[in-house]
Amino acid sequence: MTMTANERLGLAPTDPRPAEETRPLVDRAETNPLFGDQKMKLGLFGTNCSYGLIMSHAPSTYKITWEHTREIAQRADTLGFDVLVPVARWKGFGGSTNFNGNCFETYAWAAGLAEATERIAIASTSHLPTVHPIVAAKAATTIDHISGGRFALNLVMGWVPPEMEMFGGEQRQHDERYAFGQEWIDYAIRLWTEEGSFDVASKYFQGNDVEAYPKPHQAPRPALLNAGNSPAGIEFSARNVDINFASLDTLENIKAYTAKVKAKARDDYQRDIKVMTYGLVVCRDTEEEAKRAFQQVVDEGDWGAAGNVIKIAGSGASQSFDHAVKEMQERFIAGWGGYPIVGTPEQVTEELGALNEAGMEGMIFGLIDYNEELKYFGDNVMPLLKQAGLRH
Repeated sequence: MTMTANERLGLAPTDPRPAEETRPLVDRAETNPLFGDQKMKLGLFGTNCSYGLIMSHAPSTYKITWEHTREIAQRADTLGFDVLVPVARWKGFGGSTNFNGNCFETYAWAAGLAEATERIAIASTSHLPTVHPIVAAKAATTIDHISGGRFALNLVMGWVPPEMEMFGGEQRQHDERYAFGQEWIDYAIRLWTEEGSFDVASKYFQGNDVEAYPKPHQAPRPALLNAGNSPAGIEFSARNVDINFASLDTLENIKAYTAKVKAKARDDYQRDIKVMTYGLVVCRDTEEEAKRAFQQVVDEGDWGAAGNVIKIAGSGASQSFDHAVKEMQERFIAGWGGYPIVGTPEQVTEELGALNEAGMEGMIFGLIDYNEELKYFGDNVMPLLKQAGLRH
């Protein structure tokens, strides 16, 4: 029989539950807006990385300083947005912008913004091969306590080979990355939920007498997100996460996709899952102004960086973007391959309603100028969303 670390040192067995540890019995809907009752949830995407979601030199006051990203977060919080989701990036994509190359690490970023905000959910985005489950689970729990149960973890398998090579390892094949990810999240969930200590012996992880305290503030675990849209990604999401993010091109495809993901989660794993989308929102007083601003992003785009992204995505590194590589190259320039919404406040409201009707329960989006355009969005779009019954 294997001796525990305490036994080898002649110490008393670990108390399976420290005296000061109390497990809150809280409804996550009361602490985390991602489980709230807003019909169409809203979030910001990519406010921790240079250029956000646009690979472009289009004019913007957006910059990567702590003061600026905190101001954006606090404005979104005040407006009643539901979540902030960062991009995990270790290396830029080159080109004239070195797109996303200037990037805050997302666990520390989330901890800081958790303290700086009051209501909005704060996510970290984690490349699973770059951080051990013990470290990630502890960081997630810490941020969950700082935020009072508003934390979410966006699980990424690690799809950019130059980034993975920075860590000294080879990029795993696509489906193997999800096999690794399954062991990773199984390990993390045990750390969040299991009392006492346990051993781990699997293909990718080994550990003796493992324990983790305190447990997360929101029971039974933090919210989990994933943006896998390939067959392996859909399987992973349906089995494990609360929200799947999808990059899709038409409302018809969105309807088919959301039905497929929800059915798989329900039929194969007896669980519910939400589906949300992402993209760039360009909202102006007139449709002409909005289209002109969107076109400026494209016209002043960093096609070198976009070409590098397309090359990586087209190499099979990320099957989630295969359709975008072939059909929607402009969407990498203007929205990171997501769903663009361009128009007046009325048109933006109508489009968000159409997405919701097609099965999307929310959208996280980028703006050309996050901080300045949030003011306009709050004044001109939020009231219309409430009138339309998409928000309250």
